[in-house]
Amino acid sequence: MVELDGVLFKEIVEHGLREFPNEACGLLAGRDGRAVRFYPMRNADASPVTYRLDAREQLRVFEELDREGLELFGIVHSHTHSEPYPSETDRRQAFYPESLYLILGLADREHPVLRAFRIVEGEVTEEELRIG
Repeated sequence: MVELDGVLFKEIVEHGLREFPNEACGLLAGRDGRAVRFYPMRNADASPVTYRLDAREQLRVFEELDREGLELFGIVHSHTHSEPYPSETDRRQAFYPESLYLILGLADREHPVLRAFRIVEGEVTEEELRIG
């Protein structure tokens, strides 16, 4: 089971809605196996169907994680018109097997859905996600 603080969930949803109709993306930092901070990032693809973390922002965030003794907890992006489940592209581009992949479904913007997955060598496993 993965637990996510309600404040972080709210930040993720707000970022997703702000970036709509394009996919939103960002990183979750963690400590001791728990998410502690969300870093909203620019989608370098600026696309409603794909995302790519901005390389400069990603480097800056990774440097901050190192400085603060944090770890990469999760990679977040939104699906604006489809189910929040890893697409073929998501599976191909899952370069951090130790990380969670969280997908925010915005097909119904009034009721966003966040789901968490592990993606290892293209194989997808859903993790139970509890928001509290």
